[in-house]
This record gives sequence, structure tokens and C-alpha cells, in this order.
Amino acid sequence: MGHWWYRDKGIFQEFKLNFSHMASDQKFVDFVLDQLGSSKQISFKKMFGEYALYFDIKLFALVCDNKLYIKPTTSGREYIGSDLVEAPPYQGAKPSFLIGEKLEDRDWLKQLVKLTVKELPEPKLKKKKQK
Repeated sequence: MGHWWYRDKGIFQEFKLNFSHMASDQKFVDFVLDQLGSSKQISFKKMFGEYALYFDIKLFALVCDNKLYIKPTTSGREYIGSDLVEAPPYQGAKPSFLIGEKLEDRDWLKQLVKLTVKELPEPKLKKKKQK
């Protein structure tokens, strides 16, 4: 069993995680969003009990099993340095940067997201189906 701490109204709370699949908790997502600041450019979508985080229309992170996974980029890899942990957010997914204790460091996390979003390609726009 693993442990994860998050701040709720100034009080640290503990998630006790077992390593089988479980849906993410909205309080954890709210904590992550709070750490990233109040930017109106950051949003989320709930999908299958997990969450996708967007900067405008760019998907830059996933929250799965109450863990934050940032899409891998070269600049993100350089920024994280020797603390880098890569893991797939769900079975069959490509590895992403798993953010652990650094989640508590707002400035560090904001900079990582800034570097990541800058490097990620623009999403491909879906073409409308013609009937």
C-alpha cells in the first residue's frame, strides 16, 4: 500500500493507495489544479474515472489512480533531471513523467507544465464528417 498526501483547506490529508486500479478522486484533481494556479487556460475532462488536463486545447497531463502523469518532452526531461520517474498512467499506455513529491512545489510544477506545453505539438483538428 502506498501513501499520498494532499492539502485540503490548509490541512494535509492522506490518500492510502493500493496498487490495483481505482478511479481518481476529485479532491486530488482539485489539489493539482490549485498547485497549477488559477489560470483559465487550464481545464480538465473526466474520462472513465480518470482525468485529462488541458492547457487551452493541448492535452498535457493525465491524473490516473490519484497520480499526476505529465506528457514526456525533451525540455521536461532536462528540467526534471535525475529525479525523473517514467511510468505508464494505465495499462498499455506509453510512459509519462510521474510526478511524486515535487507536486508540492508549485513553482517547479508550473515551470514543468510551461516547458511541456511549449514543446507539445498543436493538436490535430478533427475534420467534420460529410454525409
